[in-house]
Amino acid sequence: MEKIFGRKEEIATLLRLRNSMKSEFVAVYGRRRVGKTLLVRSVFEEAFSFQLAGVANMGLKQQLTNFHNAYLRLDLEAPPKAPPKDWFEAFNLLSLALENSGANKKAIFLDELPWLDTPQSNFIPALEYFWNSWASARTDVLLVVCGSAASWIINQLINNRGGLHNRVTERIFLKPFTIGESEAFLKSKGCAFDRYQLLELYMILGGIPFYLERIQPNRSVAQNIDRLFFEEGGQLSGEYVNLYRSLFNRYEKHTAIVEVLSQKAKGLTRKEILELTKLPNGGSTTTVLEELQQSGFIRRYLPFGKGHRDAQFQLVDPFTLFYLSFVKDSKAQSKGAWLAQLDSPKWQAWSGYAFESVCWYHIDAIKKHLGISAVYTEISTWRSKNGNPGAQIDLLIDRKDRVVNVCEIKFSTGLFSISKSYADNLRNKLMVFRTETGTRKTLFLTIISANGLAINEYSQQLVQDSLDMNALFG
Repeated sequence: MEKIFGRKEEIATLLRLRNSMKSEFVAVYGRRRVGKTLLVRSVFEEAFSFQLAGVANMGLKQQLTNFHNAYLRLDLEAPPKAPPKDWFEAFNLLSLALENSGANKKAIFLDELPWLDTPQSNFIPALEYFWNSWASARTDVLLVVCGSAASWIINQLINNRGGLHNRVTERIFLKPFTIGESEAFLKSKGCAFDRYQLLELYMILGGIPFYLERIQPNRSVAQNIDRLFFEEGGQLSGEYVNLYRSLFNRYEKHTAIVEVLSQKAKGLTRKEILELTKLPNGGSTTTVLEELQQSGFIRRYLPFGKGHRDAQFQLVDPFTLFYLSFVKDSKAQSKGAWLAQLDSPKWQAWSGYAFESVCWYHIDAIKKHLGISAVYTEISTWRSKNGNPGAQIDLLIDRKDRVVNVCEIKFSTGLFSISKSYADNLRNKLMVFRTETGTRKTLFLTIISANGLAINEYSQQLVQDSLDMNALFG
């Protein structure tokens, strides 16, 4: 098996299904470039009885032609000379061929499944009939399907209300690498970046393996970012549009939402999104928000003490945030373009937002280093409505053991130091939070900073816990 960093649970699941004593139907989904196809092919080492990949923007006729070409590779004695006329015929041909196969486990891999479901193709009914009438009645079939359009996999397969209802026996949602997994991945490529550089890189690219694979180990992080985004022909300079266009129909609605969210670190309510984007207040916008959530670009959360009507939507995809902050509409196309941005007001605003998003994504690692992994918690943010001066809290960890970790997240290039004025601000924040929420729980002020907290009289008086970026690495 090809070496894969991370993915231990996913690999174990696929190996278990490969050795199962009954037929299995597994859906592997996740955003584009996250490594779904590599994972499946590495585990099975190309030992498929049949495999087919859907092609974007191709009609039914071409998809069936591709099926026919893949079918011919089965080395049959008398293969059909013409492609099947529809998907029912295609899946019938496949079942007949596999019945005569001597393989102990008949492994079928259908990659980029949503692209096979072209308009009026009846692909889903044909797949449903294939599984219900043939595959599920056997004990030796393993059907693995992949798709980057996570919303399609969820709505058409996992939450299917027709003949495929509850037919998917296993689902694998492949997430981006954690920062610790990204570190291991880059080290395997010979990259010798320190953890501050790795954090900066993660704040830009996230944990997407395809993007990390583009990093050259003999170049600094700044040089790599210039080469990928700002120099002429940069490999990721056009990725933003390609990414959203490949995943969503009418992707302009999706990009309209992420672009307004990129301007608000704490997120926006649905009402605020509608006002800023001018999108209609109806089911179509709800669908767009759900698709962005299911694909991992945004998250929906409830502010502390609020109900579902007050839910906030927040952009959490590092690549999208970086692209919209620095690349979209940028005139910079030369070496040194990224270094020229460092410490600018735009960079300072972006770095704070990006570091906060990384911390949210690694909340389990933060809880581990706070020693509360086994404690039930609810995660949220909070913003004062009445305080004068007002207050807001980056991250709240509301614990079942009657403690709330009030987390301040600070990105800085050196030790973060609490000044007298900032100490006064923190005292006010804690007081306003307790007054407005009415909580009787103990409040633990927790500082999460990139390079650690300087010890002085104010930190000793106020701070119960402090973490640096190393906590995020696991």
